[in-house]
Formats: sequence, C-alpha cells, structure tokens
Amino acid sequence: MATKCRYCPLQRKELFVRMSKDDLEFMQKFKAGELTVEPGTPILMEGSNAPQLFTALSGMGIRDKMLENGERQVLNFVFPGDFIGLQAGILGKMGHSVEARTHMRLCVFNRSEFWQFFKSNPARAFDITWLAAIEEHFLGETLASVGQRTAIQAIAWALVKIFQRGDALGMVTNNQMELPYTQRDLADALGLSLVHTNKTLGKLKDRQLASWSDRMLQINDVKSLADIAIMSLEKAPQRPFL
Repeated sequence: MATKCRYCPLQRKELFVRMSKDDLEFMQKFKAGELTVEPGTPILMEGSNAPQLFTALSGMGIRDKMLENGERQVLNFVFPGDFIGLQAGILGKMGHSVEARTHMRLCVFNRSEFWQFFKSNPARAFDITWLAAIEEHFLGETLASVGQRTAIQAIAWALVKIFQRGDALGMVTNNQMELPYTQRDLADALGLSLVHTNKTLGKLKDRQLASWSDRMLQINDVKSLADIAIMSLEKAPQRPFL
C-alpha cells in the first residue's frame, strides 16, 4: 500500500524541512501512488516523454547521459528525497537517464498535474525552484572538479560530498556507509579513466583516509579528505522535498 504523506519517512529526517499539515494534505492530493523498483531498473530514459515525476522515498540511483560514440557521463547520484523527472516536467522529455542501483521506493506524481501544482500552491512550487537551483549549484561544483582539481582532489571531493549526504540522511554508522556504485561510475562522473581512479583510491587507502570495497565506503578522517579536496566542510542546509 502507498505511504500516506503524513507518515512519509522523509518527514522524520533532520535534513528535510518538515511540511505543514496543509502542505501534507496538498501533496496527498497531488500524489498518484508509489512505485517499487529493483536494482538495475531504468526509472527514466534519456529522450523519453515521461508521463510521471518521482520523489525517491528510499534507495539510491544514478543519473547519466550517453554520448553518440557510446561513452557515458555520470551527472550525479540519486539519494532519498531527490526529485526525479523535472526536465521532462518542464521541457517535455528527459535529457538524461535515471537508473536504480538499489531496491528503491518512489513516490509518483502525474506530469499532467504539474502546471496545476504551480498554480495552486506557489510556496510548494518555489520548493521545486529551490531543488532545481541546488542541483545547478552541484553541477557547477562538479564541473569545477572536472576542470580544475587533480585526480586525487576530485576523488576526495566526491567522496566527501557523498559521505556528507549519506550522513545527513542517517546512512552512516561507525564512519561507514553502503555505496552501491562502481569505480567506473565514479570515473565517469569525474572524467577520469578507470585505472587512474583505482590507483587514486589506493593512495587514499594507503594514507588511511578512505577505503571503498564490497559496496562499503569508510572515511576515517573527513577533515583531512576535505583538505585534499580544497573544500570547506559545511553542514548541509535543510532542504525541501516533494
């Protein structure tokens, strides 16, 4: 059975702004249902005219774009609370694909109701704008890493970002979190070769700063890793969700 909005598991996490009773009632009317998908399942396909939008209630996924020569660029990783399908909602079709990497539960909204959503609740519509802005900001950081950071700096930056997001969602225990991605995924996100990525991760492990094996990421010293990445450690701001 679909989860009632007032019982939404995201409401209990400190990372997210708690919705008011009125907002919960509004979202319940907008919600079309829930979808459960297995690892490896495509959620949205590049170029598709998707009729539905989603919020990830649980599980993790990946956003990527395929080039005509078969090469792939990973855009970012999907965490609980992320809104999926905004491009299709605004532009009519997806410019990238989204795939589940773990068992995922998705809150489903009909795209046909999207414009009514904006008209009926401007405050909630602003939340969508906020989510789009924060994603644009993240892509800017990623581009800076690809263009200006060395391999070890870029990988350190990515691991810190992933670890911080996981920690804010309560996914970190004893400095460890499950990471259902591959080194190829990380390499394709940062514009690095798989060999270079593997060797760089080995250097971080040798320094006893971070290790990633058997789908488990362990970071022993976040501050030192952030120093390598030339980044400041800041607490993640509370974010809205749909």
